[in-house]
Amino acid sequence: MSRPLEGTGIHGGRTSRVWLHRDPGPLRFRVRDTIIVADLSHVVATERCTVLGGGGARVAVVEHLLAACHALGFWSQLLIEVDGDELPILDGSAEPWAAALGTLGSPPPPPAPWTVERAIRWRSGADGAASEVDITPGAAALEVSIAFEHPAIGRQRWHGEPADYRDLLPARTFGFAHELAALQARGLAEGARQGSGILFTDEGTSEPLRAPDEPVRHKALDAIGDLALLGRPLGGRVRIHRGSHLAHVSAMLQFLASHPPLRLDAEA
Repeated sequence: MSRPLEGTGIHGGRTSRVWLHRDPGPLRFRVRDTIIVADLSHVVATERCTVLGGGGARVAVVEHLLAACHALGFWSQLLIEVDGDELPILDGSAEPWAAALGTLGSPPPPPAPWTVERAIRWRSGADGAASEVDITPGAAALEVSIAFEHPAIGRQRWHGEPADYRDLLPARTFGFAHELAALQARGLAEGARQGSGILFTDEGTSEPLRAPDEPVRHKALDAIGDLALLGRPLGGRVRIHRGSHLAHVSAMLQFLASHPPLRLDAEA
């Protein structure tokens, strides 16, 4: 078992603690006395984060921890105990989660990848500002691109293979100062504070970037966190433009609808 990670939830603003346990079975959360398996069937909301739920319980902002699991190869044998309904944002990246996972020893053998047999295209929004997700056959790879008007971001692109996913872990979540009041009026971003991510202002950024392309790296981090909800590596190419948690989840559900389920016999 890891030492507990404690911090404030970025949206609810409440303190929560998380323990990671090596435990046989699928990757799953325990929220009080309720078990919630980390898979697509348990996604209950996707606004500004990914929320899992079941049995009357829910847990929000799971994507950064799941991204660390994906990058480090923890597809099973992990129980995540949470004493609140939202994971702490910590520094806004997945690095603290990866450090905690690193104390649990080597990950279990990975499951067989889910081979992409036919192309999937998902689109939403108006031309020029649409979210796009393409899942196509080929060697496993991820391409993510973004476009923001803020001069410190603009257009950015990240491309890598699964071996490169660890490079994404330091990238922090980000937002814009002009959106903060509106988000808080909707009950979001109540826990936003210095050190919990990057705030882009008219003058620049709230703190130095860890890399010039940190925003697109964080979007790619979010993507691999959501892709972990497939329960196994995706053996194909994924291209995401102007992605969101809704886009990621919707495209994966479309993928599952067009690909036969794999046998999970004898897998951990």
